[in-house]
Amino acid sequence: MKAFAALYTELDSATSTQRKLAALGRYFAQAAPANAAWATYFLAGGKPRQSVKSSALRFAAAEAAAIPEWLFEECYDAVGDMAETIALLLPDASETSDIPLAECITTLILPLRLLPLEAQMAGLRTAWSRLDSASRFVFNKLITGSFRVGVSRLLVTQALAKLSEVDANIIAQRMMGYLASNAQPTADDYLKLTASHNAHEPDAQPFPFFLAQSLQSPPENSLGEATEWLVEWKWDGMRGQLVKRGGSAQLWSRGDELISERFPELMEMAAALPDGCVLDGEVIGWDSQSDAPLPFAKLQTRMARKKVGAKLMADVPIVFIAYDLLEYQGVDIRSETMATRRALLVGLVDAVNEPRLKLSAAIQVTSWAQLAEVRREARERGAEGLMLKRLDSAYGVGRTKRQTRGEWWKWKLDPMSVDAVLIYAQRGHGRRASLYTDYSFAVWDDNNPDSDERKLVPFAKAYSGLTDAEIREVDAFVRRNTLEKFGPVRTVKPELVMEIGFEGIQVSKRHKSGVAVRFPRILRVRNDKPMEEADTLESLKALAGVG
Repeated sequence: MKAFAALYTELDSATSTQRKLAALGRYFAQAAPANAAWATYFLAGGKPRQSVKSSALRFAAAEAAAIPEWLFEECYDAVGDMAETIALLLPDASETSDIPLAECITTLILPLRLLPLEAQMAGLRTAWSRLDSASRFVFNKLITGSFRVGVSRLLVTQALAKLSEVDANIIAQRMMGYLASNAQPTADDYLKLTASHNAHEPDAQPFPFFLAQSLQSPPENSLGEATEWLVEWKWDGMRGQLVKRGGSAQLWSRGDELISERFPELMEMAAALPDGCVLDGEVIGWDSQSDAPLPFAKLQTRMARKKVGAKLMADVPIVFIAYDLLEYQGVDIRSETMATRRALLVGLVDAVNEPRLKLSAAIQVTSWAQLAEVRREARERGAEGLMLKRLDSAYGVGRTKRQTRGEWWKWKLDPMSVDAVLIYAQRGHGRRASLYTDYSFAVWDDNNPDSDERKLVPFAKAYSGLTDAEIREVDAFVRRNTLEKFGPVRTVKPELVMEIGFEGIQVSKRHKSGVAVRFPRILRVRNDKPMEEADTLESLKALAGVG
């Protein structure tokens, strides 16, 4: 555990990618396979469920630190990070042991979730008594489910590829499924991941997903002729790969989750697929009457259920929109051109002739100006914008650099936006734990049945979009204008207006405002606008199509 904690500290402080890569290489070179298995899982983005409820963790930490709970809350408010607060408050252990990472996970962390409260308290005290300060901090991060550090799955893949001398693309493919939320990686899993030759590659294994870059400028500025590109609608669904091998089918999400059981109608459809094929596409709710997608919120009701009943399947019918063909007749064809793969995909979908398998429509244009006109129709069609894929491109891994040919681009619509008032603020995490960076916003409700006065109604939370300098300015505003404190949250004097952008909006009974926005983010601070001129709930509902 000490070695993993030291690695965490080095990765957290490093700013150079090469330094991080070297640190990963040194750790994996000396780590036992069982420890390396868990390190790979966490560093590449694996997120197990929280082991102990926050309330129980607070109580146990205050008791172990011999301080009242109110004082713990004040410390937490000052630090802003639960794991760090606990690590700072606990007294030094009289004796510590260097328990291996795998043993720490399997004997100290995983059992906690299944224990009654008193046993959880005892388990936490035992763990804290065995760990030094750095190890305690990482342990706390793991049990709270908030472990993250500045490395990507790609960087972990590169480190393992360099160490094992196995092609990074092979490592990336083997890692698919490794990060499932219920996974408990073993030494054998790690050895298979880094083996020079694995004769038992799982037949159900998907390929690493190829991801698109966001197009920030008009395509005519950098992408050549419009006729060199395949253009499709960018649907707001759940990216997935449908794998059919050995007579059985599996559906994988981009997050490495096997989601077959959540969409039984797609598994039924997959029976008609030929053996030895892998489709890349979008799982999406679809209204067959209007031949249009259902709102994303409808799909979310299916995504959250591991098993679905007949009523939910009827309420939210699902289709798979096929974008690409990655394997055909048992052969990996990712290195073929997009044009070649597209032709094979068209033939396959036509031959299957199954209504739950839809071909992603190719938009035929001859100029970028013509495509810009088509793009304006996206929102009416329930799409987020357009996808642009070079016809001579291979299917890559992850996101390619902008300078390379063969990239895919997403040309999304400009976000919808409203001017809203900041009403709550909360500290961030990690390096931003001392700054108020997480904000809640409200708009005016002019139809208040209880009073003639207007009232502010919360509608969205956002934490991205501001520069570091702007964050410091807003942090200073929050501190000067705090009205009340509720744990780590501050109620702020409603004066500061910001423009909030979002990709979509729809009616929602779960939200007090009656609407839910998708991917809210801060576009700019409106110091030029008084709070009285912020937008209204009626304007939000109008964007959602509610009169």
